[in-house]
Amino acid sequence: MDTAERDLLEEALRKTMTAAATGTALDTALADLGWTQMLAEAPDTAVPLVFRLLGETGTQAAVLNDVILRAAGRPVGGTLPLPYAGGTWVVWARDGATEASPLDPWLPLHRVGTGETVPLAAGRRALGWWLLGTGHTMLDLAREHVLERHQFGRPLASFQALRHRLAEAHVALEGAEAALGATDDDTGALLAKAAAGRAALTTARHCQQALGGIGFTAEHPLHRHVKRALVLDGLLGSTRELTREAGALLLRERRTRRLVDL
Repeated sequence: MDTAERDLLEEALRKTMTAAATGTALDTALADLGWTQMLAEAPDTAVPLVFRLLGETGTQAAVLNDVILRAAGRPVGGTLPLPYAGGTWVVWARDGATEASPLDPWLPLHRVGTGETVPLAAGRRALGWWLLGTGHTMLDLAREHVLERHQFGRPLASFQALRHRLAEAHVALEGAEAALGATDDDTGALLAKAAAGRAALTTARHCQQALGGIGFTAEHPLHRHVKRALVLDGLLGSTRELTREAGALLLRERRTRRLVDL
């Protein structure tokens, strides 16, 4: 797929996610657009595009199931238990139903008792791109706010403390994108997902500070992206858990591994 074809695909996906209702309706719209074929024939292009756009648009679909099912050699279109932070397991339902009062009421996650071992690297990479898209949207919202909002006769963007916070968020997101682009095995996927989770949480914290009180309100969209980042960070291993797992791997192998060869 050349650059022009990729740009056309991105435009079509963005329009689909913007026009279609989130959840099961978006599942259907992506299927009509050829999601299953894209996943089978060009996963290295389709997965980053679809999941990053899910983050940028704030929508959701059950396509994470398909990525992991395909990696496990199973037919796509179903569901399977997924590990969550704290040793728990969840199922990403395709019927759109959610449990009572979850942190993110728009994600159809159900707690289940236990699950089975499945390959997680592809799913972690996909979630990393989703977290990256969510982080960029939070940063865009904060940037727009500090440029438009004035205090003491000056735009908020002129205050150095806020500029430092947003710059730190930007650097974290860029570093996570580099890690996601370089991963090619299970360990790389673990590290990349941890980097993306840390970047999204860092961005959420700094953008919340930049927006102040309005960032906590239901009237501003930031709170939805913050909740989304918190929930997605815990799926398939939280940033803290994956960092500890990487440390245990380092001690066990007694050698360091380069994520990117410079």
